[in-house]
Amino acid sequence: MRLLSYTKQHKKSLIFAFSLLLFTTVADVVGPIFVKVFIDDYLTPKKMIVKSLVLLGSSYIGLQVLKEILLYFQLVKFQEVALKIIQRLRIDVFSRVETLGLKYFDKTPSGSIVSRVTNDTEAIKDMFVSVLATFIQSGVFLIGILIAMFTLNVTLALFCAVLIPLVLVVIVLYRKYSSKFYQDMRERLGQLNVKLSESLQGMAIVQVFRQEKRMRREFAEINDKHFQACMKNIKIDSLLLRPAIDLVYTLGLIMVLGYFGFTSFTHSIEVGVLYAFVNYLDRFFEPVNQAMQRLSLYQQAIVAGSRVFKLLDEQELAPKQDEKSKKEILEGKIEFKGVSFSYDGMQDVLKGISFTVNPGETVAFVGHTGSGKSTIINLLLRFYEFDRGEILIDGESIRNYSTPELRANLGLVLQDPFLFYGTVKDNIRLHNSTLTDEELKEAAGFVQAHSFIEKLDKGYEHKVVERGAAFSSGQRQLLAFARTIATNPKILVLDEATANIDTETEEKIQSALSRMRKGRTTIVIAHRLSTIQDANLILVLHQGRIVEQGTHQELLALRGLYHKMYLLQKREQGIGF
Repeated sequence: MRLLSYTKQHKKSLIFAFSLLLFTTVADVVGPIFVKVFIDDYLTPKKMIVKSLVLLGSSYIGLQVLKEILLYFQLVKFQEVALKIIQRLRIDVFSRVETLGLKYFDKTPSGSIVSRVTNDTEAIKDMFVSVLATFIQSGVFLIGILIAMFTLNVTLALFCAVLIPLVLVVIVLYRKYSSKFYQDMRERLGQLNVKLSESLQGMAIVQVFRQEKRMRREFAEINDKHFQACMKNIKIDSLLLRPAIDLVYTLGLIMVLGYFGFTSFTHSIEVGVLYAFVNYLDRFFEPVNQAMQRLSLYQQAIVAGSRVFKLLDEQELAPKQDEKSKKEILEGKIEFKGVSFSYDGMQDVLKGISFTVNPGETVAFVGHTGSGKSTIINLLLRFYEFDRGEILIDGESIRNYSTPELRANLGLVLQDPFLFYGTVKDNIRLHNSTLTDEELKEAAGFVQAHSFIEKLDKGYEHKVVERGAAFSSGQRQLLAFARTIATNPKILVLDEATANIDTETEEKIQSALSRMRKGRTTIVIAHRLSTIQDANLILVLHQGRIVEQGTHQELLALRGLYHKMYLLQKREQGIGF
């Protein structure tokens, strides 16, 4: 019923298509009556009246030609409606995915999501293209045939009606067993997508560590399970879809011929009626067989639909904001007050974090891996909802700002920047139509990216392949800097932003970063302590707590964890302290 709710927007088109369907079905039902009239009224009594025969034949041929023409328009209309419904469904699924919180993506493989958006929606399309029209056409056709049968011979029609419960028993059995097999098959197909996605994303690691055989073996195992699930479906299809129905048809044929056989001992029988009944019996089981063949597609669509709607109903959403709020971020003051957070709901990775960043100040976070540095940024950017405490921007709860307002005023540069397929210009502008080419180039020049962009084959129109694989790590990072500066955010977040840039390039952009930070609240996560010595405040994290805080010189004087980290980096650089 939920799948059918998508047809509401296409009522007129569906009414038109079903009207054509009704006419073509009536034409199919009436056809044998024309033949019956010809046999009983003209051929058997040998009354060859040319004018009447021409009229009868012309009517029959005209009816069939008109039926085929209308059948064409009917099929086209059903296909059009089906494609529009799937188009809408895919947009709904994709839109829903974009509203989900990062917690959902942490626990759900990307290949599984791709499978639902592509494979499962494609299976649903078959229901609207083939199944829906066939079921309705078959239903109308069967009703028409039963009416015609009762018109010709009530007793024989009652005999044939007894076959209907047998057909229903076959359908119930098929649905009972096939639903389990199709669910298994869809799950295995999703696992294939997951394994393929994982292999493609980690291809460099796979090849470097010679994991090709293992990946092939694991893929083959999943593929074999998918094959086994498909074979189960094929076996039940082969047993219940056609053979079982053919057996019921044979019983019906025996009943019809037996009835006319026994009747012929006492009464004369009309050959036309015999022809019509055998023809109708054949036509009776033709739509039944068609419906049974479509039942396989229907079952796949129902299973696929349940998977798609499970995704649409997913409640692991991104943290809620007050989308009606008109509040604006004017200064960029940030306050964390006793903030605690857990990814799994059991073990806190942040424990009572409190700090203040005044407008225009730079605060840096340092600490060992797993200390909670990136988690603080994830909470500030509203990727996750914090469990306890409060986060304020300009004295207002972060929840009270609309999402567009937050996104417009928080600029992020990650350690591993993501570049989209397109051009260099597209990746800096991100399709922001308000950003002019001059402003775009100014932003690139501001972060020392303009010079290398100009050296590319087509400059700013140079094609960027998937994830920017053709660029060096430093070049990708510079483009990410340019992208962020182009939005002119009030709050700047740098997550190990210079980690992938060589020392020479880093020196080039340090002055640019200094200019970027002027007038902006800046939060920096840094591995190289040399890059944050001028920060107004440095917070040292350990096991989710702030254990030290102060300026660079103040922390060195404490001779605590920061001092140890500083000494260690100096030794690594081969410089005496």
